[in-house]
Amino acid sequence: MKLVVMGQGYVGLPLAMAAVEAGHQVVGFEPDQHRYERLHFGSSYVEDVSDDTLAAALESGRYQPTRSETRIEDFDVAVIAVPTPLKDRQPDLSYVREAAEVLGARLKADATVILESTTHPGTTRDVLVPILEEATGWKAGEDFHVGFSPERIDPGNEEWRFTNTPKIVSGLTAGCLDQVDKFYTGITQNIVVAGSLEEAELAKVFENTFRHVNIALVNELSRMAHTLGVDVWRTLGLAGTKPFGFMQFVPGPGVGGHCLPVDPVYLAHHLRTAHGQPFRLVELAQDINESQPEYVARRLQDALNVRGQALKGARILALGQAYKADTADMRQSPAAEVVELLREAGAYVVAVDPFFPKEDLDVLCEIPLAVASGLNCGHFDAVVLLTAHSAFDLQRVADQANFVLDTRGVMPVASHIERL
Repeated sequence: MKLVVMGQGYVGLPLAMAAVEAGHQVVGFEPDQHRYERLHFGSSYVEDVSDDTLAAALESGRYQPTRSETRIEDFDVAVIAVPTPLKDRQPDLSYVREAAEVLGARLKADATVILESTTHPGTTRDVLVPILEEATGWKAGEDFHVGFSPERIDPGNEEWRFTNTPKIVSGLTAGCLDQVDKFYTGITQNIVVAGSLEEAELAKVFENTFRHVNIALVNELSRMAHTLGVDVWRTLGLAGTKPFGFMQFVPGPGVGGHCLPVDPVYLAHHLRTAHGQPFRLVELAQDINESQPEYVARRLQDALNVRGQALKGARILALGQAYKADTADMRQSPAAEVVELLREAGAYVVAVDPFFPKEDLDVLCEIPLAVASGLNCGHFDAVVLLTAHSAFDLQRVADQANFVLDTRGVMPVASHIERL
């Protein structure tokens, strides 16, 4: 079949590659000029898709990246995998609407349109379907098919990839569900059928709301433990020995990525605006996690004060800028926010991340700290570990640094190393 994937990012590109591997003809629509050019020349910007995989897809003739809407014609299935960001702390569905309008203008009878972008319950039925019906003058579920299948991409996860992660599918009607099920059965290994569009949409946002709330809980626990003079990391290790009724989460500098800082907001905002009902626990968790970078900056300031050093004018080495270890994913990264807060307070901050060139981050170097020529942790007043990349030589950091604030709980225990 001919497949169109709207958006070639962390979700859309792995999906497109899986469909090519399954033998489909795939058009990957990517309006960003820089991304399109990289795709065209076989250079992947998504770590879950290697250059070799992308090159093989191009050479097969079954994958065609494009920026042109005219290339989106005569498709059998279209998947919308565009961003659903926050704008002024409110859900922004403009990319979904734009993608729906482009597809609606080119929709043929019996084709299937599937939304994968994360959003609040009701979006597929109340936003996507009306746009497609207005563009065509047809009836969804009768003249064409519509479904929702939430993405479950975990960047950098070598065990759970697109093809083996259980895939939730749903449809506007039973006939729509059959078509959505048929498509994903051909490119993934484990299909899970939802009873409605809204069930699938709610399941997606709840998966990440669950993590968001528990991370907020443990972030606040770390603050309380610090006040009490208790090692929160040892406490969590003790609690983690319970073989039932406990799932261990760990504190950090905040939450990042597209999902955790965004999905719970979509759910809480929809409930408040559409139904006048607050989701109080989610809103409280949002407040805690959003304030975590500020808490990290304050902890570093307090530690410097104890050592007779002001934060203003201090030389700080920040290790890591990605939100997740061993990835280049900067989306909503709390590490970047910590660096910004420290610089605003007057500190001289050098940010080092092995996954980013210096022109992207304003960093001193672009290679792992372990081999960074001339870079000695002892030349800084403090080191703050924000992302636990395996490329960092943490023992070398411990040996050289005057003081370390470890926000990930991975540094060796020492008198000059303080864990969050």
